[in-house]
Amino acid sequence: MKLNILCIGDIVGRPGRRIIAEKLKPLVKELGIDCVIANAENAAGGSGLTPQIYDKLQRYGVNLITLGDHTYRKRDIIPTLERADDIVRPANFSVSAAGKGFALYQTGKGPTVAVVALIGRLFMKGSDCPYNAIDRILSQLGQKAEVVVVDFHAEATSEKIAMGYHLDGRAGLCFGTHTHVVTADERILPKGTAYITDIGMTGPHDSVLGRGVESVLKSFRTQMPFPFEIATGDVRMNAVLVTIESNTGKAERIERIRVDAETEEAANYDTDDGRPEYFNNNF
Repeated sequence: MKLNILCIGDIVGRPGRRIIAEKLKPLVKELGIDCVIANAENAAGGSGLTPQIYDKLQRYGVNLITLGDHTYRKRDIIPTLERADDIVRPANFSVSAAGKGFALYQTGKGPTVAVVALIGRLFMKGSDCPYNAIDRILSQLGQKAEVVVVDFHAEATSEKIAMGYHLDGRAGLCFGTHTHVVTADERILPKGTAYITDIGMTGPHDSVLGRGVESVLKSFRTQMPFPFEIATGDVRMNAVLVTIESNTGKAERIERIRVDAETEEAANYDTDDGRPEYFNNNF
């Protein structure tokens, strides 16, 4: 049975959430999507996730949520990570870290999709080996899911490409997140795994990775801290649509998807964002 899976790139702040709220459900209906996976580690004020936004993403039509290096930026999400079964933090975090390494979603057609989040080690904070972590989880999944999807949240393109080959034939899709810049290398690897180095950002693209241009330029030029507030211009949803045969777990098609907002975003924050971390110069 063929499953259409939509994977949405890093949702950044209120502008990213707004386009999901407005465009996701019509897109699901138009494209016949069976499962929606979204990276939401930047959804709250550009860094982290709150319980309120988690609930809203579910209502907007997101079935599975992945996180990355900002998983614990908003500490009030920790009880949700411990309780919920549709949200994952990187599986190669410490075994003592709050949250789960994989999550399952049974599609309306019957087959189950498993999502796993991993985090890279090159140019990132220290973490356990992502290759060992995914090998361990794949052995745990067994017959629990017909389709496996992996979100590799990493900085280095070489590390992401290597992970794609490591998973080739063992996962239906390996997609990259974290850089907020969509790449044009989507393909089906030799043994049947769909791959793309980064699916990009869902948020304001008249920006530096979702943040206001002038403040980022001041910080780079002076090496001083400045408020990295969320931008509002040129809001887009970036995603990939992948068709996977559930009987084999292998991909048949991968396509980049871009959806533009119809109107200019009016505000960069709202009450769901929690307290914006104005001097957090960390994307």
